[in-house]
Amino acid sequence: MTSQNITARKSGFFHDLGTVALRALRLTARDPEAIGPALIIPLFFLVVNIGSLQSFVEGRFPTGFDFKAFQLPVAVVFAVTGVSRAGSLVTDIQDGYLDRLLLTPVRRATLLLGLMVADFTVVCIMTIPVVLLGLVLGITYETGILGMMLFVLIGGLWGLAFTGFPYAIALKTGNPTAVNNAFLLFFPFAFLTTAYVPKQALTGWLSTIATYNPTTYLLDALRSLISGGWNITLLAKGFCAIAIIGGVSFSMAFAALRGRVSRNS
Repeated sequence: MTSQNITARKSGFFHDLGTVALRALRLTARDPEAIGPALIIPLFFLVVNIGSLQSFVEGRFPTGFDFKAFQLPVAVVFAVTGVSRAGSLVTDIQDGYLDRLLLTPVRRATLLLGLMVADFTVVCIMTIPVVLLGLVLGITYETGILGMMLFVLIGGLWGLAFTGFPYAIALKTGNPTAVNNAFLLFFPFAFLTTAYVPKQALTGWLSTIATYNPTTYLLDALRSLISGGWNITLLAKGFCAIAIIGGVSFSMAFAALRGRVSRNS
């Protein structure tokens, strides 16, 4: 009998990507309480804001202004922003699972990209209940079914673009508290913008900040699908805002991954 030397062989990029993504999705399915509050809280505030502010706000704008349609994109943005598997990544770092992965031939980029694919799937699913609640509240889309689908896609892409920040923190610090506090980064994006009133109603420094806040253009794009019809300019600005945030956050995340890999090599 002859012995054979068996060496580990790299699998394909998409195989590695799918393996990481499927594991992340399975862990998400087993841990619904991690994403439940992220969905329930925005839906709660959507209903409360409409019930308490609709008459007040609509009374101060021209006839036809629909505060419900104006607020729905805000609920979507709040629901999907910061939803990621960064917390589980910290666990993988602390229990040594990530170190063991780094000893295998797995392609390093897929360790993050797989998690991001899972995140994108989750946040797209999370936009659906928000859209359905909007339909229950009487919100209709001037762009029809296609616009509704694009609404979900844009929400998912924004959620994906933001995931780089918590992943960068997770890989850099390996600290669960730091990762949990990553959502605080979103508050300037959320509130220094047109979350509650149109830009023309903002004054002074707040109006200036909202002009340079990428979330303003994201909200404009989402709102155009509901109330403005197919406005290519607003949609293009919305996608540019997503690309800017994604470019910054992904750069930080992959730089942190390279640092983590180099420390373990």
